[in-house]
Amino acid sequence: MAEAKDGEVTLEVAEGVAVLTLDRPAKHNAITNAMAAELANHARRINDDDAVRAVLLRGGGTRAFCAGMDLRAIEAFPTAWDFRHRPDYPGAVRAIRKPVVAAIKGWALGGGFELALAADIRIAAESSRIGFPEVTRGWVGGGGASQMLPRVAGFGQAMRLLLTGEQIDGAEALRLRLVEQLVPDDALEDTAKALCARLAALSPVAVQAVKAAVRQSLEAPLTAGFAYENEMNVLCLAALREGGRA
Repeated sequence: MAEAKDGEVTLEVAEGVAVLTLDRPAKHNAITNAMAAELANHARRINDDDAVRAVLLRGGGTRAFCAGMDLRAIEAFPTAWDFRHRPDYPGAVRAIRKPVVAAIKGWALGGGFELALAADIRIAAESSRIGFPEVTRGWVGGGGASQMLPRVAGFGQAMRLLLTGEQIDGAEALRLRLVEQLVPDDALEDTAKALCARLAALSPVAVQAVKAAVRQSLEAPLTAGFAYENEMNVLCLAALREGGRA
């Protein structure tokens, strides 16, 4: 896969790791409609490229991971019905079959943290500030927060964050299990890249099977989940017998 550096969402691939960067630091990496489309295109390319085994999702600059959707992008839709059919940028990340690690620093607000929730593992810098301000503007987020937050942090904490719009820091996010690791700001990039490199070194069939099975557990009844897990296990065994670990 060639590197894609045009636009405001860049994609670089090296040693099995795709680095997706939201590259609009002057606007806290707020997502425009063009960026949402770029992100969806990059997600498809990642899925289609067998050389990519892990993905690092990050924000450009030093102040923000992503401040959510650019409010001017909402105004670009003439009607609410048109807005309904906007590009689903958290959904694009959720659709990536390879493991995705989100490296969060500074602001991660609204759709910005919904992007992070679409990843599989979240590493936050001590500077991170996380919140869902949509309710204070008169609407509800449309990128998955109301569905994922109760599963990650529990019903009560999800309601507190979504109903008040209050922001929390990285330490509170770690306590609520919204992130898996909290590191100093200057260690964020190296920590996230090291984890991606570790994931990229594993069998891609096994790693993607694990991701598929765990994601299935969020939706399927337990007995169906057991059956799905077994099928993933058989798939991995078939891959080992046919071609070895890779």
